[in-house]
Amino acid sequence: MPRLTAAGSAYPAPMLDVTQWFGSETSLAQLRGQVVMIEAFQMLCPGCISYGLPQAQRVHKLFPDVAVLGLHTVFEHHEVTGPAALKVFLDEFGIFFPVGVDRHDGQRMPVTMRAYELQGTPSTLLVDRAGNLRFTHLGAVPELELGAMLGELRAEPAPA
Repeated sequence: MPRLTAAGSAYPAPMLDVTQWFGSETSLAQLRGQVVMIEAFQMLCPGCISYGLPQAQRVHKLFPDVAVLGLHTVFEHHEVTGPAALKVFLDEFGIFFPVGVDRHDGQRMPVTMRAYELQGTPSTLLVDRAGNLRFTHLGAVPELELGAMLGELRAEPAPA
């Protein structure tokens, strides 16, 4: 059962090392004071297409006070998943929240993916109002559990 990390044991969310944004360019520092959901995905990932991105779209629509970000973090099929293909993919799937392209530095896994110690895609991350990483999960997150966690984070006071 997915659970939030306790506020006192959370650690600051690593920065998003992004080479390009589709939609509004942003950063976690700019979003401090808001609850943030990051959906790490690859456009050729069946789980991302069937449940990760649709769930992020629902959160974006149903929780307007939660900042939803996509992170296109490609660790395979680089030759067919470049920015031009990603733009078409985002348009075709109606992804309207900001999506950043994770930076590659010559290693197999992209920089942000390594910083968050992600094991694959789709991965869902929740960052609290203070900028602390409170939840990371690979695979499907049950809707009710995600909603409950977002409710908990939204109920916590904003940092002073």
